[in-house]
Amino acid sequence: AIMGASMGGFGSARAQYHLRQVCVYLDLRPINKPEVFISAAHTKFDTEGVLTDDEAKKSILTLLESLANAVQANRD
Repeated sequence: AIMGASMGGFGSARAQYHLRQVCVYLDLRPINKPEVFISAAHTKFDTEGVLTDDEAKKSILTLLESLANAVQANRD
């Protein structure tokens, strides 16, 4: 599973795109959906480093569920 956070606009998106290219070359099987990009990350965490943004939490949860489903399917 791949996700990222950035202070600005598209830094995480570009990094994830490149990492996905590496995954293809190495014949890895990344989780493709959902894609999780948390932009303006500095506004979505509190001073203790706890994620406070509900949309970001929802996206991460969905990604982790997809990862768990992929692992389970690979076991069967």
